Amino acid sequence: MPDDRPYDIVLFGATGFTGALTADYLARNAGSGCRWALAGRDQARLEAVRERLGLPELPLLRADATDAASLARLAGQTRVVATTVGPYISYGEPLVAACAAAGTHYADITGEPEFVDRVFVRHHEEARRTGAKIVHACGFDSVPHDLGVYFTVNLLPEGTPIEVSGFVRANGGLSGGTVRSVLVGASRSRQTAEAALARRRAEPRPHDRRVRGGAGSLRHVGGWALPLPTIDPRIVASSARALERYGPDFVYRHHFAVRRLPTALGIVAGAGVVVALAQIPPVRSWLLGRVSPGDGPTPERRAESWFTVTLLGRGGGERVVVEVSGGDPGYDETAKMLGESALCLAFDDLPEVSGQLTTAVAMGQTLVDRLVRAGVSFSVVADSRKRSSG
Repeated sequence: MPDDRPYDIVLFGATGFTGALTADYLARNAGSGCRWALAGRDQARLEAVRERLGLPELPLLRADATDAASLARLAGQTRVVATTVGPYISYGEPLVAACAAAGTHYADITGEPEFVDRVFVRHHEEARRTGAKIVHACGFDSVPHDLGVYFTVNLLPEGTPIEVSGFVRANGGLSGGTVRSVLVGASRSRQTAEAALARRRAEPRPHDRRVRGGAGSLRHVGGWALPLPTIDPRIVASSARALERYGPDFVYRHHFAVRRLPTALGIVAGAGVVVALAQIPPVRSWLLGRVSPGDGPTPERRAESWFTVTLLGRGGGERVVVEVSGGDPGYDETAKMLGESALCLAFDDLPEVSGQLTTAVAMGQTLVDRLVRAGVSFSVVADSRKRSSG
């Protein structure tokens, strides 16, 4: 990548709820040596963010998610673009295309499988050619799960089949932008399936290794574990296909953990209602009209929020339990994860890989170390090797 670009990082979407939190994080943590800027389509709102940050010299760049020329100019001025502008299936692809063409590293916080699969089919090879790292899901979707499994796998013996089960517990509110992304995604089940099929046809798969990943099954393990059909197991499986360290036969199963069965049943019923309502265009439009992308949980609500991802790993006759934990998952910690991902892509010595990548493949232990320093916990809570060695 050329060293003469004026910026190391540009944050696109800084006027939205999560974008503003990411701007706050970078303002506190980027450091004086980082040349960064805010970008968006509304100059007045960008100026308001800059004033709130107390950084009167912070550059502001105008770019519109629907204006390819403005995105090309943006991508050509920076080494890394971090974006919070969603729903990504509606607004994200032109920016990916611009970054892939310019050889600019890219990070987002999408949890939309359709978007990730379509980007792979259309832009992976161009990004490989130019050296761009296109890294999706750099927020709560899917950093704790992807890097948590990466951390777990590296504690188990090499060259052996490995099985990891993930159990997510979380407490937090939703922003208007998140609600919009969920509703849009729930209404596109057919398109999501088509995109997944197109990717399977286009993506090379390992011939001498087997990788499986998906939602788990309903089970009782000191509480109730529900199958969690999010993007996270897909991201983990992508990492496992790319990294031989995950072994010759790797399996990941993803769950949401609750203590009481009535709570579990309520979550399942509520998710079913959302999916059903999202299929009815007038109802979906009405629901979308009730939320604003700039709305979100208050600082007080976020201060009370938390997450824990427990990962049970088995391989080579050994067993290890890892916990990844932190504060407010959807916003404060997502802003931290995206901010640290952008800083990692801009400044750290990383593997010589390019194209569409996961956080584990693109940044791996380097990003784990950054997040630990930033307050996200990666801890071993049980390890059969310690018992056997004693």
